Amino acid sequence: MRLALWGMYHRRINEREIFMMGVMCRLSRCFFVALLLLTLTSLPARAVDEFIEINPFLKKIPLAIPDFKPLSQGAPTEETSQKSAQLLAETLLFTGYFKLLDKGAYLEEPRESGITAASINFRNWTVIGAELLVTGGIRRSAEAVEMELRLFDTFKGQSVLGKRYRGRLQDTRRMVRKFASEVIFFLTGNRGFFNSEIAFVSTGTGNKEIYIAEFDGRNPAQFTRTRNITLSPAWSPDGKWLAYTAYPKNRPFLYVKHRRHKRGYEIGNKGLNITPAWVPMTAMPTSLEDMRFAATLSFTGDQEIYLLTGKGKIIKRLTKSWGSDVSPTWAPDGKKFAFVSNRSGNPQVYIKNLDSGRVDRLTFKGRYNTQPSWSPKGDKLAYAGMEGGRNDIFVIGFNGRPPVQLTHDTGGNESPSWSPDGSMIAFSSTREGRSRIYVMTAFGTDQRRLLTLPGEQTNPQWSPNKHLN
Repeated sequence: MRLALWGMYHRRINEREIFMMGVMCRLSRCFFVALLLLTLTSLPARAVDEFIEINPFLKKIPLAIPDFKPLSQGAPTEETSQKSAQLLAETLLFTGYFKLLDKGAYLEEPRESGITAASINFRNWTVIGAELLVTGGIRRSAEAVEMELRLFDTFKGQSVLGKRYRGRLQDTRRMVRKFASEVIFFLTGNRGFFNSEIAFVSTGTGNKEIYIAEFDGRNPAQFTRTRNITLSPAWSPDGKWLAYTAYPKNRPFLYVKHRRHKRGYEIGNKGLNITPAWVPMTAMPTSLEDMRFAATLSFTGDQEIYLLTGKGKIIKRLTKSWGSDVSPTWAPDGKKFAFVSNRSGNPQVYIKNLDSGRVDRLTFKGRYNTQPSWSPKGDKLAYAGMEGGRNDIFVIGFNGRPPVQLTHDTGGNESPSWSPDGSMIAFSSTREGRSRIYVMTAFGTDQRRLLTLPGEQTNPQWSPNKHLN
């Protein structure tokens, strides 16, 4: 069964304030393999070339994931089996595609009867509504783990995906997420976002600093220690570098720093240096020199968008108008970029075609539209728009149709950022009081808080899928 899915010291400074200040001023593959010591072996699987179109507003796929079967003796194996099944369930449930069936409804336990198709009574699963079933077996020693995982189409009574992983005990989570990625790839043709991270701004230290967490909010860690104002994190195409804005000398500088080693570069042109955005690349870059990013600079007195090298050398000017141009975001092919400008009087989203030089206004509904984010599939933009005195997240395509409002809650909703596969959007919201990071599907469903930390959390930026070096 394959599925085609349808469908800013102690006060807050955000992009809108940066914009107004300007007006007034005129996340290697080799490391992944070495870390996991992972061996992938395909188990018998039969692909079924059927496409079922589902609407996430109406239907989620009923999924059963029993506890995995211990294939070696001892309490440690039992514990790993249960935790691995739970982690896989949480990981797949995070996508918003699945409805996880209550274990109390199960009529059989594969950990008792067996994990292969020959030992499973598929009628026991279809009768409780399970369309997909995952079984697994875990074998572990003091240092290593081996797991065997299978995905079944219960109505056809057959295995459609099987994988075997072997690695160190501390690599268990990576193995589970690898299988989750395989499941999503089989069902949708996309690799998902299970090897991605989210950078965001938090005031937990009393200053605005950038933090990084795993895609599901686990293991948040502080990345910058500027002890000042730090804003606008932006991931390089390979997920190894972060560009951001900081205020070390009472004015904004740009910084580019390595994700792990923290080495990097300072870009401090006269005036403002804000809102960096990396240019997408069709081939994986081999060095920082290969990459480019756009940013707003004001050394000429006007806020314009420029193209820079990865180390901050100005290549050329990209916009030219009397107004302030900020917040670039690139189309996946790197041939166009969207940005925010007040050239028409109020902040609106515009698109520039680099080949023709043509600039077109994209947003017309609403008087204040900012923070555009171009979807990885290239077919739409998410942005923050003000309606009725409150910010909400909107999505707009390029077919002339009106934008679709995704958030409707009280409080402000800002800074949308797409997951690397385009299936989800991270954003910040004050719906519960203090600003927190939330996620939702690309259709606006399954909105939930990602994590809670001291202070406020804003400006999420989703990394590419990557292998950390």
